[in-house]
Amino acid sequence: MKNQRKAYFFALATVLFWSTMSSAFKLSLNHISVESLLFWAIVFAVIVLGISLFVMNKQKELRTLSLPNIMHSALMGLINPFLYYLVLFEAYNLLQAQEAGVLNYAWPVVLVILSVPFLGQKIGVKGFAGVFISFSGLLVISTKGDILSLSFSNPLGVGLAIGSAFLWASYWILNMKDKRESISKLFVNMLFGLAYITVYMLFTSSIQLPSAAGLIGALYIGTFEMGITFVLWLTALKYAENTAKVSNLIFLSPFVALLFIRVFVGEMILISTLFGLLLIIAGILLQQLNLKPLKLKLLKK
Repeated sequence: MKNQRKAYFFALATVLFWSTMSSAFKLSLNHISVESLLFWAIVFAVIVLGISLFVMNKQKELRTLSLPNIMHSALMGLINPFLYYLVLFEAYNLLQAQEAGVLNYAWPVVLVILSVPFLGQKIGVKGFAGVFISFSGLLVISTKGDILSLSFSNPLGVGLAIGSAFLWASYWILNMKDKRESISKLFVNMLFGLAYITVYMLFTSSIQLPSAAGLIGALYIGTFEMGITFVLWLTALKYAENTAKVSNLIFLSPFVALLFIRVFVGEMILISTLFGLLLIIAGILLQQLNLKPLKLKLLKK
């Protein structure tokens, strides 16, 4: 049953949780290593998604998994959560939260670029203009407004943040090709992600219980970044009478995130960050004028 008011409620709850993540990543990494944060966050995400499966009575979907489904989930889990968050957390480790968060927000721009070879989309003049405007915004942020010097605050951190956007866009393209039920699919992907990070830690460090602050950070990230927010977003789309209006609320997220970063992390928000973010969003909006079919596919996920 459609109910636009409920759709807005669940969508705004999702946006609120997503907006806290830059602060949560940065604060958590003060108390726990990148690898350990990822391991424990995935552990909590698996628990949350597993409970969601039973509450929503979707556990039966797991019995219908075929070998191709499992192989696809193995690839999906390698990209997200394993590689994506490993790269993203390291970016947050090296950059200010505002830089890493906004640079990562370029993933819709990257998605448009990748949709050409992988989905057969045609960008057009408006699409190319949107990509150019958005990447100009990335340049403004990564150089802190000093574009002509091309002097990056932290080249490795910038590269990782933008690289995470490529990983996330790649994940969504693969996700669009997978027609399985969403929650069970994400749960299996997360199980593979847990296997990957476990093996990674066994070879590079050791699995230990972190400090209370680090564990609380992992619990929060695993629950609200990797777990329950996905369920909330799908619920919002299920109730939505107009999915476009609901999806546009996502554009609030980076601005609210900057507010949380200022309050909880204590970073002074730079004018270059705000201006760059506006350029990125302007470019994304311009691209969407030319890519309605792709946009509709994304909304249905």
